[in-house]
Amino acid sequence: MFSPLSQEAATILQDAFDLKDVSVVWQRPQDPAHGDLATPIALQKAKELGKNPRDIAQVLADGLGDHNDIASVEVAGAGYVNLRLTPAALTAELASARAACSPEEKRTEENPVIVEYSQPNIAKPLGIHHIISTVLGQAIANIYRHMGYLVETVNHIGDWGTQFGKLYVGFQKWGTKDVSDCSVDDLLDIYVRFHEEAEKDPTLDDDARAAFAKIEQGDPELKTFWEETVRISMEEIEKTYKRLNVFIEHEHGESMYEDMMMPILDEGKQKGVFKEGKGGALIAEFPEETHMPPAIVLKADGATIYHTRDLATIQYRIERWHPQAILHVVDVSQELYFKQLFAMGQQLEWESPHWEHVIIGRMSFADRSMSTRKGNILRLEHVLDEAFDRAKEAIKSHGDSIQTDDVDDLAEMMGVGSLSYGVLSQNRKMNMIFDWDKFLSFDGNSAPYLQYTHARARSVLRKGPGPGSGQGLESLEEKERVLVGTLLQFATSLEEARAQHMPHILANYLYQLCQDFNTFYNDTPILKAEQPERSLRLQLTELTADVLKVGAELLTLRVPDRM
Repeated sequence: MFSPLSQEAATILQDAFDLKDVSVVWQRPQDPAHGDLATPIALQKAKELGKNPRDIAQVLADGLGDHNDIASVEVAGAGYVNLRLTPAALTAELASARAACSPEEKRTEENPVIVEYSQPNIAKPLGIHHIISTVLGQAIANIYRHMGYLVETVNHIGDWGTQFGKLYVGFQKWGTKDVSDCSVDDLLDIYVRFHEEAEKDPTLDDDARAAFAKIEQGDPELKTFWEETVRISMEEIEKTYKRLNVFIEHEHGESMYEDMMMPILDEGKQKGVFKEGKGGALIAEFPEETHMPPAIVLKADGATIYHTRDLATIQYRIERWHPQAILHVVDVSQELYFKQLFAMGQQLEWESPHWEHVIIGRMSFADRSMSTRKGNILRLEHVLDEAFDRAKEAIKSHGDSIQTDDVDDLAEMMGVGSLSYGVLSQNRKMNMIFDWDKFLSFDGNSAPYLQYTHARARSVLRKGPGPGSGQGLESLEEKERVLVGTLLQFATSLEEARAQHMPHILANYLYQLCQDFNTFYNDTPILKAEQPERSLRLQLTELTADVLKVGAELLTLRVPDRM
């Protein structure tokens, strides 16, 4: 954006001060009264040149004073150079925002980025806490794809372990129908009852371990039972994913890696990475300066654990995709675990992509009654249903001010969107607060506010002629200039959200765009304006609607054309 101005400014400084490799970056001032663009280059070069930054800034300002695209230039503060552009120059840059609305050309010469998220456990329903990893991971993957990266999305499913032995034993004792006819609720009821009964009869745990051992050994009856529980669970989970606009390409259960672990343990022993620890367990140790305790990769009884399976997972992904990055969207409580895991991968001298634990915070509730009751799961599907009901009530309470041909579809769009956006608009590294009133507000940083603003812009466009070029403008009103400036930040916001794996950067940008458009809409005539102002204002309205739609969809939301 504004690369010709950057190049010209660099040339001015190079010629004036005999500098080499000067990079001038123009930023949007926080206060629009300071102009359209500003650069701190004089402050950055003052020490190198041994000069007062204002003197350097003045040289740059004088050199740019006669530029055709610049309406005014001034030195401000300690040494900033502030520019105000001509209307033609400013609106010409809107092409960058239009371009950012379309997916970038595929980076086919690059290796893919793997994004792992959601990570449900089989035979249990998705809880409300699953929404954080699920929608954050999907949004990160969406943004990468939009920007041309090749992406492989993976769901690491907890489909292996003694819990399946517990389920099988429970079904043998208390099941009333064939497992193929069961729901996830039936599976959960059996699982809960098993634990209740095992407190009174500890031998049940022994039976469960024996049953799971038979599953590992390939017992046909128990293997079929296991396969059915996986099928039932994933069918239910996929229904919830569909409501959330979440689509994960590869569903890889922990069971998939069972045959891959022993060769890794052998490799680790040969390379001196894995050593015998207390009681005969196999461990990995880390340099003292890392302050990490040893990690167990094989228990003393010969049982593998999560680290063993995750090492196999990483090796499989490297050998299959040779990725440039592997991103694990997982709770902050696993921070040490992933540091140990990545360190082991480096000690094993495996192909080394960028490994990152994309940390997510915990969820708390503004409404204490929503907190999970002991022994129960606050189910995500039930929260989505309540969001739908609350959104439907909100639509009715607004009367004729909300127009729709399909109240249920709009309520689903608003309700589900309010939950997803409520998560995505918060910094993922912080603990998140679940607040119904904030999530469903029509005024604050919320999905309904974004959806309503998009529908408002589309309504204007339906009533008027198609946008023209807006050429011939001699000036821009302040609210037009602010809206243009915000639209020009779209591409930058996308890149920042991608690079930092922080979808809330995009969400906050869209909120700012909504605010600036609504101020523009309320205070500036659009359809009744004279030419060429009307053409420009329709152009800004159309581009705002397009940016809101693209940005919302990257964040997994749907937006209505009427509302």
